[in-house]
Amino acid sequence: MKLLFCISTVLLFAGCNNQPNSQSMQQAQQDSAIGKIEWYDSSAASIIDSNAAIEVIGKGYNWSEGPVWIAEKRMLLFSDVPENKIYQWKEGDTPRVYLMPAGYTGSTPREGEIGSNGLALDATGNLLLCQSGNRQVARMSASLDAPKPDFTALAANYNGKKFNSPNDLVADSKNNIYFTDPVYGLPKGADDPARELPFEGVYKISAGGKLSLLIDSIPRPNGIAFSPDEHTLYLASSDEQKPAWYAFQLDENGNIKSGGVLLNALPLKQKAAQKQGPDGMKIDQYGNIFGAGPDGINIISPAGKLLGLIKVYNRFTSNCSFSATKDTLYVTADDMVLRVKLR
Repeated sequence: MKLLFCISTVLLFAGCNNQPNSQSMQQAQQDSAIGKIEWYDSSAASIIDSNAAIEVIGKGYNWSEGPVWIAEKRMLLFSDVPENKIYQWKEGDTPRVYLMPAGYTGSTPREGEIGSNGLALDATGNLLLCQSGNRQVARMSASLDAPKPDFTALAANYNGKKFNSPNDLVADSKNNIYFTDPVYGLPKGADDPARELPFEGVYKISAGGKLSLLIDSIPRPNGIAFSPDEHTLYLASSDEQKPAWYAFQLDENGNIKSGGVLLNALPLKQKAAQKQGPDGMKIDQYGNIFGAGPDGINIISPAGKLLGLIKVYNRFTSNCSFSATKDTLYVTADDMVLRVKLR
């Protein structure tokens, strides 16, 4: 049975034809079963239609995460972290298991978030995985057409100490890989006896394989992404007390030279129905951040202004991914995977 359910949202306002005015920047919309679109700034009208449909393309997962669009294959891959699986979805079909095991390949049963989390492609089209269970960043050795759980570890420890649980990653055009390493995948989190590092880091793996620690002072580093020109590295922190989106300027070698908080997420979290911190994110062709966080996918300008929200009801939203042309957004939201068309 095809798991496709389309929900249209209806914008209710007067004196404006599909353009927000000064009296109605945040439009009241008719509720749907899945969510709705909210505009907070006039520029949101050029990014997403107020009536954009929110479609369910898959459901029934334990915790969906890490979506990546494979343009060459016209398919979406995403993780089900607790189930240790990666799923594949193609237009006109229902999602099916693509790879298992995906994040933990050991034989001893273990608790915690054992599967893969963030997924990405490197500059040559290989599948990269944050493996929470194996506590490493890896590359699938097999081809995309014939997936199998054969992995090459790209980074498994820092100065001889195992990572906490690599969470999300991004690769630039030079094949440098950046990833985050919070404690979420450990069975007992920060207090897990198997924890070896005293901090949660943000790291870079150079194209030559050298590992560097970039940040060790931001708690709960989570989603990570680049600006279109790759000069800015964006980071999401889902820390309970100081949730925020950060922006860091990179030098010619891809190392951080300056930066800090771009948008404080605490006020958003406090007023949200779904009180989560910033999670995974992607950047559109104009530099806008589409960041999972309080109440859904928050749309944020490169200057840190909140422009709009793809609001998702009754479930936390973990991550998102664009199609190749960036006119479609795929969203992982707890037990579901969603699709939203953009302008």
